[in-house]
Amino acid sequence: MDSTDDLAMPFLLMSAFRGLVDAVHAELEAAGYPDVRAAHGFAMQAIGRGCTGVELAERLGVSKQAAAKTAHALERMGLISRVQSPRDRRERLLAPTARGEDMLRRSAAAFGRQIKDWRTRVGDDHVSATLTTLAHATPGRRGPTDLSDWV
Repeated sequence: MDSTDDLAMPFLLMSAFRGLVDAVHAELEAAGYPDVRAAHGFAMQAIGRGCTGVELAERLGVSKQAAAKTAHALERMGLISRVQSPRDRRERLLAPTARGEDMLRRSAAAFGRQIKDWRTRVGDDHVSATLTTLAHATPGRRGPTDLSDWV
């Protein structure tokens, strides 16, 4: 497939995305996070500073059961804990632990290194133009962490 063909775009985007994520996860594995997968990273981003299980399901675009399964996996890895909500003492929030915060920092740094490498290989102008294009492309009806029908 000719890389300049417009029809190549979805495949090039997917390949670039996969290469970027795989490189970051290789760094995370080397840093002591061997079990973290892309789905875990999306869930951690969706959790942010804290959210309920229902909010996690909504943010990921998955069922409450799927969100609960993901939350349990993150909890087993020591990346999140369940804490009492300041809004309602009966409610529990999923919140990053110190280990979860460390993983997110390492992940962000690894993504930064990968994008810096892209800038070195193809030039700042090309990477900046790509980012601008993607930022202005129609995002569709999903949130940035919703890959629900991909799994």
